[in-house]
Amino acid sequence: MTHSFDKNYWDRTWSGERAPGMSSGDPNPHLVHETGGLVPGMALDAGCGAGAEAIWLAAQGWDVTGADVADAALGYAKDRAAAAGVADRVRWVQADLSVWEPDTQFDLVTTHYAHPATGQLEFYDRIASWVAPGGTLLIVGHLHQHSSAGDTHPPATASATAAAITDRLDPAVWEIIMAEESHRFVIGPGGRPNAIDDVIVRALRRV
Repeated sequence: MTHSFDKNYWDRTWSGERAPGMSSGDPNPHLVHETGGLVPGMALDAGCGAGAEAIWLAAQGWDVTGADVADAALGYAKDRAAAAGVADRVRWVQADLSVWEPDTQFDLVTTHYAHPATGQLEFYDRIASWVAPGGTLLIVGHLHQHSSAGDTHPPATASATAAAITDRLDPAVWEIIMAEESHRFVIGPGGRPNAIDDVIVRALRRV
């Protein structure tokens, strides 16, 4: 099945029966691992959803902008930030990230499984341009898998490989800190383990 991943798609998703479960998760473990040692500054969570990652960053001392196209997702995010006591450290922005431009650059730009209406790699190009010199880009996405009949992998337009991402980062501009493809399990509904195949790229902007 293919999706357009436009605002209507995400509004339906965040207003549907999956939304309560989607809004109750912990911050992505790759974010916690890869940014725990960074000096807090200004951060952008691009496609923040219900805000788990933005809220975690705010709790570590970052001044965070969380941007998402879905109003309902941001409603969950605002409530969670208030409950966590970090509402004053997060600015929530309703925005179509395929056309939105921030008014500043950031010390950290991160994204976790965000799928805008544009192509996935083109989206990563856009958010990379929002990283300030000396700042960090952290991409966590769905790992591209070879499709087969009846599989449940995300569509090719919503996935990538580590090589496909790093090939677009000019080595004169970027130092690749890490690029890997990971396979992990989380416990889903009913106690069933769900396999998650991730691509993670962390890069430091030189200039």
